[in-house]
Amino acid sequence: MTPPTHSPRPRRPRRFGASLLPVLVPLAVLIVVAVAVGSWLQFTERQANDAVHAVGSRAADRVEVEAVVQSVDAAARELVLRVRVVPLGALGEEGGTAPVADLRLQTSVATLGDLAFPAHERIAPEDVQVALTGGSIGDYPFDTYETDLEFWAVLGGREVPVRMLFSNNATLFSVSATPLASGEEAAMGLELSRSASLLVFAGFMMVVMWALAASVLIGAWYLTTHGEGIVWPALAWMAATLFALAAFRNTAPGTPPIGCVLDWFAFLWAETVIALCLITVVVTGVRSALRIALRAEDTAT
Repeated sequence: MTPPTHSPRPRRPRRFGASLLPVLVPLAVLIVVAVAVGSWLQFTERQANDAVHAVGSRAADRVEVEAVVQSVDAAARELVLRVRVVPLGALGEEGGTAPVADLRLQTSVATLGDLAFPAHERIAPEDVQVALTGGSIGDYPFDTYETDLEFWAVLGGREVPVRMLFSNNATLFSVSATPLASGEEAAMGLELSRSASLLVFAGFMMVVMWALAASVLIGAWYLTTHGEGIVWPALAWMAATLFALAAFRNTAPGTPPIGCVLDWFAFLWAETVIALCLITVVVTGVRSALRIALRAEDTAT
């Protein structure tokens, strides 16, 4: 009597969703955390830029100066300040849009030029240049600068109280303001540094540069140790990385000059590593190809 035969059990279909689940869940958590951190950083930076710093007299009859930083030129060491002057109380007319007498707004030494407004004429906002001291753009992205803002007003030949409202509209810089002791004039010390978003992006650029250099170095090590000869796709990738890295460096916000901290920390060294790897792969590949050709000739003879 023959024993009963058992048919093999059918194989269950593989569930790809279950195999991807351990990868998708951490990835989703990482994305949520990254978006949350980015939102918090953007909110805090926006709050800092929207902050208004006030200094000077609170008298009812005063000249109010609204000073807003529009842009900062670190290479020229100057910032552009948009100034809006509003005479209040008995000093102004038509809702503070015009002075009752000739108004002259005198500024500090760092500000390039004073402001003058004729009597009974509408006051329009004006842009003034303010010189920066200290710091160097060669320290990019860790460069910091300082300057002083000071306004005092003369209306109809006599000095009148001034109050300054300062804010920052330059997205690439964060500004910390410190009120300075003053009488009827308004004075403030400023310290400018790169914004948090710029620092994060510059740090990301340096990490990417070193990562690309490390990738090319690993690829060059593999090609030279395994005697692959001249591998044209690998050489094209290395050469493209060499030139793409220079273009990537030029996307740094603020257009820093060559020789800044960004270059000495990452860019110049990454370019050097990639260039040396490319040359080494070419020389090693040519030697391997010649060796193979000579061996083929010896075998043929």
